Amino acid sequence: MARRYRGFTALRATGISVPPSALASVSGHPHTVGISSWNACLMIPLSILDLAPVCEGSDTTAAFANMLELAQQADALGYRRFWLAEHHNMPGIASAATAVLIGHVAGGTQRIRVGAGGIMLPNHAPLQAAEQFGTLASLYPDRIDLGLGRAPGTDQPTARALRRYFDSADQFPQDVRELLHYFEPAQPGQAVQAVPGAGLRVPVWILGSSLFGARLAASLGLPYAFASHFAPDSMDEALAVYRRDFRESATLKRPHAMLALNVVASESEAESRRLFTSQQQSFVNLRRGNPGRIPPPVDDIDTFWQPHEKVGVERALACTVLGDAQQVGEGIAAFVDRHQPDELLLTANIYDHRARLRSFELAMQAWHARHAA
Repeated sequence: MARRYRGFTALRATGISVPPSALASVSGHPHTVGISSWNACLMIPLSILDLAPVCEGSDTTAAFANMLELAQQADALGYRRFWLAEHHNMPGIASAATAVLIGHVAGGTQRIRVGAGGIMLPNHAPLQAAEQFGTLASLYPDRIDLGLGRAPGTDQPTARALRRYFDSADQFPQDVRELLHYFEPAQPGQAVQAVPGAGLRVPVWILGSSLFGARLAASLGLPYAFASHFAPDSMDEALAVYRRDFRESATLKRPHAMLALNVVASESEAESRRLFTSQQQSFVNLRRGNPGRIPPPVDDIDTFWQPHEKVGVERALACTVLGDAQQVGEGIAAFVDRHQPDELLLTANIYDHRARLRSFELAMQAWHARHAA
């Protein structure tokens, strides 16, 4: 079966066994789910991944204002996390200074956890990352998450301009271990300490879109977030590897996995399809070597792309749910039922800010409605 999660397509459970992570507790937010209740589509936590999108005809100032408004709405609606992702040299993404934006969002919200999804560690010295997130965790105790990725989050020329050394992605496991060390309590005589950072509880996640990150997260006993919203091909295998190879740690007793999912909700399926064309156009533009700001939606996406581009984009964005509220609720439930994540990270590149706010509102309402009956 092709991997489709459109709200109007009903998917049946595929008989996947429930992982022990059904009883996981991460980042001070324990949730207990009965293993026998997976078929009822558990109300696992929903979170948001934001890129501070810059739309055509707008600018970064507006993007940051929209980002904060979305985070405040997410806080009020009961989303668990609001994550921002590090990207560079991309006109349509303003979240390059990720730690700065995390501080801004955390200061403008009350409850929601705020974090990086993620920090591209090859672009940073582990000590600097530990100090930055130690600072954030000191300012906003028990509200900061640190997700780590090994991709540069940009093109090769920009990566060369950013990196401490160009082969730093190969040092990713070593750098992760070094960063984790800086969060441990400082020892007498320790030559290098993260101040602030040492002895602070900053939950660290490993991000990935391949088996590499799954294996690393499992070996370190850390929670794992998979980029299924744009690179779903290895999702099932990566989850299986992570759960099979997981080693208990002081941080986590059982594997805990979060999957990303594109979600576009509106008053109708037709309108959601139209709103989604902004993201589809952005993917095509990126692959054409012409990244730009987020374009407005189009009525007929087939007039925009070539057949081979359509195939590539549909494969990359296969983990997508769109439709009206009922369809989106059904689609999210089908995705959860099939892959059994411990959390979901929703994302949506929608041109119109009000439509974007409404989409995340409808998604949460639909998720609650499925569990209120």
